[in-house]
Amino acid sequence: MDTSDSSPKHILNNSNAPMNLNDVRNEIDAVDCQIIELLKQRVKWVHEVGKIKKQTQSPIFVPERETALLNKLHKLNGGALPDASLAAIYREIISCSFFLEGGLTIAYLGPKGTWSHQAALKQFGKSCELIPCQSFQDVFDMVNKGKAQYGVVPIENSSEGSITTVMDLFVTSSLKICAQLNLNIHNSLMADVPREHIRILYSHPQVLGQTKNWILRNFPDAELVETSSTTKASILAKENSAMGAASLGCALAAELFGLTVLEENVQDMAENTTRFVVIGKQDTKPSGKDRTSLIIRIQHKPGTLAEVINCFQRHNINLIRIESRPSRVINWEYVFHIDAVGHYTESPMSEALEEIEKHCSMLKVIGSYTDTDGV
Repeated sequence: MDTSDSSPKHILNNSNAPMNLNDVRNEIDAVDCQIIELLKQRVKWVHEVGKIKKQTQSPIFVPERETALLNKLHKLNGGALPDASLAAIYREIISCSFFLEGGLTIAYLGPKGTWSHQAALKQFGKSCELIPCQSFQDVFDMVNKGKAQYGVVPIENSSEGSITTVMDLFVTSSLKICAQLNLNIHNSLMADVPREHIRILYSHPQVLGQTKNWILRNFPDAELVETSSTTKASILAKENSAMGAASLGCALAAELFGLTVLEENVQDMAENTTRFVVIGKQDTKPSGKDRTSLIIRIQHKPGTLAEVINCFQRHNINLIRIESRPSRVINWEYVFHIDAVGHYTESPMSEALEEIEKHCSMLKVIGSYTDTDGV
């Protein structure tokens, strides 16, 4: 390639002379030109990948491939860039690749400005089409009907526990968990009135739970009103400002709806994190560091649950989570949601599941996926 007419000249070669600001900027400009040329080369190969995927009917989004790529890049980086910054840069490069390969549509619990919206952006970037939905059921329906290739839903919070509505949907849905990501939740107090005039606090039930001690200390007499999303809370705070309304949630909502952030990080726990999962119709291949999520309904015999747990122990499989939920089919019948370390197609998990199935009236693997923070 010939960039002699347009690209800045390198000036450092064969010179030990002191550099001024313009010299350094010229060097940066030259590097930027090289970056663009390399990105153009990458685009060419992305188009080739897209053709092959279309011919073989392979999925555009391959979570285990992304994990391997990010791990490799972090090693090559050697700490020169912060890991989060490098991941953010490549998130948008990968997102652009999705677009060039044919594009992806992602459903999430809307409207814009919710934490689910932030999670969808973190996982898929700005080059994918993000579709807001009114409920978790709508997210599942969009993916199940093929109106979106994937959905992003929260499954548990570090302080408030599981999102039971989402857990229950997995019992009857055929959709799989393809990937997961953790999102640090930093809730803010937002209003269009001075702090001393606040009489009503709007927010999603999860956020009200995450901030209950802060609310008791700061607004013990405020009326608490649950909303379907933190974005809806901010809309209501704006509309009802004359009544002393405020909202708790993502600070992005303040920018979207003309509110003022009166206080940041109002959650009770400093490390407040929500685990989101990507739902779709594909199975994720082993990555070497996987988690398997499954649902079981055990037979009504004494010691059956203990035998299931002992089976995991005999195979030296670590259980990350076990939780019971009503089956919603028969009164007083329960299903158990279990997360365990390993991929369901690999040993020893495959052998353990074969044994466990003998003790279950239902065993449903809802996904094996890379157990990382996502990309």
